[in-house]
Amino acid sequence: MGTTKARGDQAELAVATDLIRRGYSVSFPYGEDTDYDLVLDRGDRLERIQVKYGESAGVRLEVRCHSHSLTGGRVIRTKRYTAATIDWLAVYDGSTDRSFYIRATELGNGMSTITLRLKPAANNQRRGIRFAVDYEQL
Repeated sequence: MGTTKARGDQAELAVATDLIRRGYSVSFPYGEDTDYDLVLDRGDRLERIQVKYGESAGVRLEVRCHSHSLTGGRVIRTKRYTAATIDWLAVYDGSTDRSFYIRATELGNGMSTITLRLKPAANNQRRGIRFAVDYEQL
């Protein structure tokens, strides 16, 4: 599927569509300089959502919890998402056409990645595993 930007755009629309189907109102901030891609309107409060694209192949989904600022193709700054900058990290899984929602409070002081499992680990490990099914609601 195309460029990183095209995948990001697809993810934003897929997450917005999922939220609208759930009965929420969604807004898109103007410009590219915000730490979030969508604003969720719950009626009594607004929440900031950063959206990521990923592909799980139906097994495991690696979610980047940061973004890079580039100049001339070189990374000049890495921004890690925290509860100070967003309320939710949403990931659209292009393999399964599903969206998952991670509370920003789980990101601590800025994690690099989070892994969501769609299928159990081959060795039946359960401790420390984040099962994707637990992240389908927000």
